[in-house]
Amino acid sequence: MNKLASINKYFIKYKWHLLSGIFFVAVSCFFTVRRPFIIRNIIDHVQRTISQHNVTDMHSLMHEVFIAGMELLGLALLSGLFMFFMRQTLIVMSRLIEYDQKTEIYTHYQQLHTGFFKSHYTGDLMNRISEDVSRVRMYTGPSVMYATNMVVLTIMCLWNMIRVNPMLTFYVFIPLPIMAITIYYVNRVIYKKSSKIQAQLSSLTTTAQETYSGIRVIKSFVQEKNMLRFFQTNSEEYRKSSINLSVTEAFYFPSMNLFIGLSMLSTVLIGGYYVIIGQISIGNIVEFVLYINLLMFPISSIGMVASMVQRASASQQRIDEFLSTTSEIVTPAGAVQPNIKGNIDIENVTFTYPHTGIKALKDFTLHVKAGQKVALIGKTGSGKSTIAHLLLRMYDPQQGNVLLDRTNIRTMQLQELRRQVAYTPQEAYLFSDTVYNNIKFGRNDATDTEVKEAARLADMEKDIAMLANGYETMIGERGVMLSGGQKQRLVLARALLKKSNVLILDETLSAVDTQTEQTILGNLLEHTRNKTTLVITHRIFTSWTFDSIVVIDDGRIVEQGTHVELMALNGRYAKLYRHQTESATEAV
Repeated sequence: MNKLASINKYFIKYKWHLLSGIFFVAVSCFFTVRRPFIIRNIIDHVQRTISQHNVTDMHSLMHEVFIAGMELLGLALLSGLFMFFMRQTLIVMSRLIEYDQKTEIYTHYQQLHTGFFKSHYTGDLMNRISEDVSRVRMYTGPSVMYATNMVVLTIMCLWNMIRVNPMLTFYVFIPLPIMAITIYYVNRVIYKKSSKIQAQLSSLTTTAQETYSGIRVIKSFVQEKNMLRFFQTNSEEYRKSSINLSVTEAFYFPSMNLFIGLSMLSTVLIGGYYVIIGQISIGNIVEFVLYINLLMFPISSIGMVASMVQRASASQQRIDEFLSTTSEIVTPAGAVQPNIKGNIDIENVTFTYPHTGIKALKDFTLHVKAGQKVALIGKTGSGKSTIAHLLLRMYDPQQGNVLLDRTNIRTMQLQELRRQVAYTPQEAYLFSDTVYNNIKFGRNDATDTEVKEAARLADMEKDIAMLANGYETMIGERGVMLSGGQKQRLVLARALLKKSNVLILDETLSAVDTQTEQTILGNLLEHTRNKTTLVITHRIFTSWTFDSIVVIDDGRIVEQGTHVELMALNGRYAKLYRHQTESATEAV
């Protein structure tokens, strides 16, 4: 139960739902418990009348039986009504808590740093916000409702039974300590098995998610059978664990019925003896039997409630593990509200990716003045994209500083920093939405004219016109309906729409043909005038004149200068330029 303590804040928030629900439970139980009392009275009255052979009172007796029947009907209706109110408060409360908890988890996910998502599986994250939260809801709703009903009904029945005969009540409740020990033992087993099952379900969800996302790769390599075999192996382990848990849970209900049966037997045998010696009446026996029947479902639900609590406890522990994770990238107290002009200073930066241990930058220093166009050239894995990640503060360097307009970005308001830097990532990620909304993503105030202008700059207008519904065409998950080049251009249009003073293009045109590339570069030449532009590429853009070309290798700057200066140096850049020019000539 200690692992469920973090749920208490929601109970406090919805305390009126909780208190009202408990009140309705008590009222419903009160009307329910009154029924055995009425039945006892009418049975004793009928028994006395018949034993006295008082035939003249038969008409009056039938009238009294009818009145008692109407009372029972009224009590049943009132009990049902307040039971309805009980569910409308406690179950609704659990849905409200479920909504709040999912919102809290989703918000927390968005606040976590990039490195967190590189070290955790998407399927596991999804499972915690869906399956785990659903199991916690079973604790905050049905579990609370059944447990409250059980406690209140047990107290009321026990009180009424003691009033009739304390000793008979004692004998009837003898099986309860044995039942409590059984429940305690089985609960511990259920908790361990529930934790294991949740972990297996996360693994299963991750496998399915990766299969759906990479279905084209799987099909192209004809790996359907292997992936199915892998999924079946994981699914079989989950099935066995689930069945094992179900067998354990199934032990509850026969055990509860056994204890109820023992109580019923005690009532008949011992109660019958008390009737013979004249301590109680036949109506009392019937009353006791009815009380035991009333307690049958609440007591039987102990197993179900205990199972819900243990499952919820295991799930809440998994949720709390993530909620206790703090982001390494946060906005500091007293953060500066930036108004970025475009001056970039990267000073003696050394950075190692925490999840892989790869040292991407080593004592790296770069200065870019506002409005300059700078090309960052290097082979794959040289550290080019890391510079973009640091400028957007996706990561913080272990050593050195990153400054914009002479201000350390660690002191800036994080969202404003990212809002004022336009970035096209190397992986062109699109959302399952329309073309229009994908371009407009990040600038809700953009006009239709601005969206179409951004598409024109990215040379995407003709492609959009050929789509079935133009800008309103749904492009599918991750833009599956588009080609690689179309995805890149759509992402470029999204970045250009921001109209930021700093533009970072990371391998933006790697998937487009040469003619389209030249068209886009021509469009961008005027658009990027007076904007600080960093072009991260492994190719040389001959149609642009860069203020500085930086050649990076193994996290260090090995060459830097203008095109003319680097060609005169006759180093790596010159070799790459000649190789690219010769390849282009041979292609023609």
